[in-house]
Amino acid sequence: MKLLKKLYINNFFFYALLGVAFLYCVAFIFPALYNAAGYVLLMLLAFLVLDILILFSAKNGIEGTRIAPEKLSNGDENPIGINIKNYYTFPIGVKIIDEIPEQFQIRNFEIKRKIKASSQDDIQYYLRPTSRGEYVFGNLNVYAMTPLRLVSRRFTFNKNQMIPTYPSYIQLRKYDLMAFSNNLFQYGVKKIRRIGHTMEFEQIKEYVQGDDIRTLNWKATAKKNALMVNQFQDERSQSIYMAIDKGRVMKMPFNGLSLLDYAINATLVLSNVILKKQDKAGMFTFSKKVENRVAAERRSSQMHQILESLYNIKTDFFESDYSRLYVDIKKNINHRSLIILYTNFETLDSLHRQLPYLKAIAKSHLLVVVFFQNTELNDIINSKAITVQEVYDKVIAEKFAFEKRLIVNELKKYGIHSVLTQPENLTLDTINKYLEIKARGIL
Repeated sequence: MKLLKKLYINNFFFYALLGVAFLYCVAFIFPALYNAAGYVLLMLLAFLVLDILILFSAKNGIEGTRIAPEKLSNGDENPIGINIKNYYTFPIGVKIIDEIPEQFQIRNFEIKRKIKASSQDDIQYYLRPTSRGEYVFGNLNVYAMTPLRLVSRRFTFNKNQMIPTYPSYIQLRKYDLMAFSNNLFQYGVKKIRRIGHTMEFEQIKEYVQGDDIRTLNWKATAKKNALMVNQFQDERSQSIYMAIDKGRVMKMPFNGLSLLDYAINATLVLSNVILKKQDKAGMFTFSKKVENRVAAERRSSQMHQILESLYNIKTDFFESDYSRLYVDIKKNINHRSLIILYTNFETLDSLHRQLPYLKAIAKSHLLVVVFFQNTELNDIINSKAITVQEVYDKVIAEKFAFEKRLIVNELKKYGIHSVLTQPENLTLDTINKYLEIKARGIL
């Protein structure tokens, strides 16, 4: 019975059987072909038995392994490897069916390969998760067949493998050296001119292209007979908190990810840049109450704590309570800090309801409000309107887009910084804003 459970008849056998049935039909018209049809049927059955014996001649003819990372990166293409080893002494054909986690809703996964005798093949495919949590892979099924291709033998490996999906650590690696690179524009980061010299003096160094000529040290230049400049370093150990709104306004999807997950991915990357800049990184989330708090510190385990807190964020559909946010910040953050607030405002009315609390926070801290452009509206605005309905849709879209710009001006009026960004540019734009604030020394 165990053997039968691993045995599958291929389509090729049924086609051959159909050919035999056709011969028998013809034999009714030409009786001389009746015996020939019988011989063909016996040969087909003999080959079938032979194919089965060859496939089961080796106990472990195939070895398969799924090679997956310890954790998946949310919103990114994650490579999944499959290694197939052929221990048969003849070439085989394989059909690989990997049982993908149910979150991906992939029901037609299939890879076909031909593997030479006593050799192996490495296969790779990619998965893009769009939510954090546990992803359970089922069986890795490998169906092997001989050159006769009449039957297949199933081999099963890697049963029920669970892999957690964390915020985008692939982005984290991409921008890991950003804090120290002299060519940040290669990553899309703007070059920010420093205003004044209120920063700490670090050293005198030789002038290179791009240095501020106002930092020239004329005494050192005369001694060295070469242009020398004073190098300053940013003020260190400043506290930066990332506040993530996890209310219903952040549930809007974009390219498979919610705005909340974009904010979580950006928070992870920015926290790493902050710590590399020798500042203190902290975070918390809020909706009906403030949760997932990580105090701003610069210890070695800080990134691990932030990563675990971001992984465990649970979303809800409540309207966020900004009064609770203000009270919590006033109670728990006693010294002036940079607070980067990830949220979303669609209209001026929605901003005005929360503006008193934002103004109150901005009195004690440097507040940066990060919210999102609606890219679908941009598509409508940039499209050509032909019908009356399309003209109406375009006017409404332009109204909402204009209101977003009014929100930026309204925040600026009260000394609140803002970043209006598209979801896919969120990480770069928030890093740009942080580096700008550091360069201008306004914290």
